Amino acid sequence: MISTIRHWRQAGTGRGSLSFVTAPRPIPYAGEVLVRVTAASLNYRDKLVLEGGVGLAPREPIVPATDFAGVVEDVGDGVTTFRRGDRVVSTVAPDWFDGSIPTPNLPLVPSFRSLSMPGALSEYVVRPAYTLARSPDTLDDAEASTLPIAALTAWYALIERGRLKPGDNVLIHGTGGVALFGLQFSKMVGAIALVVSSSDDKLTAARNLGADHLLKRDTPDLAAEVRRLTGGRGADHVLETIGGANFALSLDAAAPGGRISLIGQINGTELAGNGLHLARKRLVVEGIAVGHRRAYDEMLGAIDAAGLKPVIDSRFALADLPAALDRLDAGPFGKIVIDVT
Repeated sequence: MISTIRHWRQAGTGRGSLSFVTAPRPIPYAGEVLVRVTAASLNYRDKLVLEGGVGLAPREPIVPATDFAGVVEDVGDGVTTFRRGDRVVSTVAPDWFDGSIPTPNLPLVPSFRSLSMPGALSEYVVRPAYTLARSPDTLDDAEASTLPIAALTAWYALIERGRLKPGDNVLIHGTGGVALFGLQFSKMVGAIALVVSSSDDKLTAARNLGADHLLKRDTPDLAAEVRRLTGGRGADHVLETIGGANFALSLDAAAPGGRISLIGQINGTELAGNGLHLARKRLVVEGIAVGHRRAYDEMLGAIDAAGLKPVIDSRFALADLPAALDRLDAGPFGKIVIDVT
């Protein structure tokens, strides 16, 4: 039996705080599950945590990253929901089961609390059984590892909260993980997807995923172009993954009665825009930080039923985390996966 494992440790902020170390293999106690991690995926939030951005600096050393998939290696006393050999995927807000979020800090657990609840970049992790879900049968572990944050955020914004329906126009900013899941979910329900990017290559790739309209970010009066492409209406749903001054474009491009899901802050947390659009169009703007467990379970079932395949930009070995972070900084098309075993 393996007695030691390898994992990444973050003991502060910045790349210099990372070290690749060994540790004793964890043991599952009552109600817990030991998972052999096979794949993890990176999110923009992992970059914010590493850099200490928007108040996400850890208060003590952590194993970084949040999302993983793997195989149950052992279970503690009283665990009946999983058994050895089951394929599982992590959750992000395990104590948020349904309804309104009980506390603003829930989406930050479990991986930022303490080393007793480690993050994803480890060969083995122990988690309470209720914090895990069964991986979709139609996905391999690398694909399943991309789901907990990026897919759920897009699903919660468009399907759970937005009630997306066939024929709706969805404006999607960017081609990162949340954006591409938003594109795939839009097409899954028969909506019309408009994708914005500064890269011709990424727009071509988005078309191959089913995007109906492609928009260059430097298009003069881009909001007017959105209205032209939607028959003068504008976007019924906007996935705002950029933030900052880009919010003004989302307000301008949104249709009357439209919905803007505020997700990202790549261009800053201070929003800009014409507030008159909110009243004149009677817009709904909602901040989205992942979603609850019921939505997650429904999403996993829908992905399985539709045969939806997550978009993986690139894959790296566990020891090659610095190279994976470089790719995250460069702006991937889809998700970055770390192959753990």
